[in-house]
Amino acid sequence: MSNLSAEDLQPRQLRADARRNVDALLEAAKVIFATSGVDAPAKEITDHAGVGVGTLYRHFPQRSDLVAAVFQREVDACAAAGPELSATNEPGEALAKWLERYTEFLAAKRGLASALHSGDPAFDALPGYFSRHLEPALDALLDAAAARNEIRTDVGADYLLHAVANLCMSAGDERPGYSKRMVSLLVDGLRYGATAQREA
Repeated sequence: MSNLSAEDLQPRQLRADARRNVDALLEAAKVIFATSGVDAPAKEITDHAGVGVGTLYRHFPQRSDLVAAVFQREVDACAAAGPELSATNEPGEALAKWLERYTEFLAAKRGLASALHSGDPAFDALPGYFSRHLEPALDALLDAAAARNEIRTDVGADYLLHAVANLCMSAGDERPGYSKRMVSLLVDGLRYGATAQREA
């Protein structure tokens, strides 16, 4: 089993065709992990990606390499959504949409959860990767919304990330849409707090 460090998680430079194969494998693995778990047969992943099994093992020699790469890719996409949403929405709406995006990320991560919390040292770097990328993205959104008095000012990114994760964890898979409704109520609370602060 490989033991990934923070440096190992940095993207490698690949040829365009190799990058397309890696992207297809990561997208396929995300889908398969969510439905069949991280121990799904390699051929199920490669068939979904439209590549050969040899291509999978060339880029991801160990299953832990693939799991870590899927997680990293989803974290990167979620973090990148912050500036994109800020560019096209008012601060409060950008925050609400990002938290919805983060909720979707957590739902997709359910298929990875057992592996990520297995105690395998291959995944030791992932919690730090999560915090280093998502906390600054959310902090920027919170600061922008607070500066416009659209939300309360006493909630930090780390607290909010954990609060949303706990809401999603309690939902389970048997209640589709429950997590999004709960997070929507949480956002309403952030906005109500801003109103109360202005009136105080």
